[in-house]
Amino acid sequence: MSKKIVIALGGNALGNTATEQLELVANTAKAIVDLIAEGNEVVIAHGNGPQVGMINLGLSTAAESGAIKADMPFPECGAMSEGYIGYHLQQAIGNELVSRGMNKPVATIVTQTVVSEDDPAFQNPTKPVGAFYDKETAERIAAEKGFTMVEDAGRGYRRVVPSPKPFDIVEAASIKTLVDAGNVVIAVGGGGIPVIRKDGMVSGTPAVIDKDFGSELLAELLDADMLIILTAVEKVAINFNKPDQKGLDDLTPAEASEYIAQNQFAKGSMLPKVQAAVKFAESKPGRTALITLLEKAKDGIAGKTGTRIHQ
Repeated sequence: MSKKIVIALGGNALGNTATEQLELVANTAKAIVDLIAEGNEVVIAHGNGPQVGMINLGLSTAAESGAIKADMPFPECGAMSEGYIGYHLQQAIGNELVSRGMNKPVATIVTQTVVSEDDPAFQNPTKPVGAFYDKETAERIAAEKGFTMVEDAGRGYRRVVPSPKPFDIVEAASIKTLVDAGNVVIAVGGGGIPVIRKDGMVSGTPAVIDKDFGSELLAELLDADMLIILTAVEKVAINFNKPDQKGLDDLTPAEASEYIAQNQFAKGSMLPKVQAAVKFAESKPGRTALITLLEKAKDGIAGKTGTRIHQ
């Protein structure tokens, strides 16, 4: 039975250079097209942490040296990353479809994700972005631009931005129209470009949305059957890296939430994946979230591996 599936790719799986990314997405495309070939409707979301960091660092460095007039605002850096990652993915997936004789269009939507200006995250920026600076330079930048600069693990000072929770996607209707018309759609890159909505109008805000929460929201709005969150391990585990480590197969949202309460999952790593999976599974009966490796996604859908969270 075919399913509507949203796949969340991690930004770290996309490579550290454009050349490396092109090579990696060719393999990624094969696994994605395997799912499409079985009749599934597939929508791809992705992270952008390393990529948006490179863009922000490059433009900040150029601005500091005087090579360009000003550095690029962070929302625009996010848009740039959505564009070039989407280009690589849609090209690789399109080529893989053609190689199999499948006539199916692929499109990328540069996506804006709505957050609340009242989100507590705006009062507590925690997400480091951009270049490292010495203390004197960091203090000058903070004074000139109003940035929050913090010391980062002994490596210097960096800007930190908020990471608010998303609650709407501006382009949701456009994405749904493309999916319903048979397109493979790439959207919500890096969780989407964070925007604030006032009186129906939106404007960008310097923040980073966790791509797992952005992908989960997209899956809800598209009424997807399954959310697949790809990671570097085949299954979610409790007691990770301990002698009694145990991989998890099928969980209810309540069971997964209990493990969260026990602090079984690392912040900034597995925790947001499990939290997003729980939210999706709770959103409507019959919905399943799967956390696994890309190459195991097909078997995971069949219930053979991975960690599945469902009611």
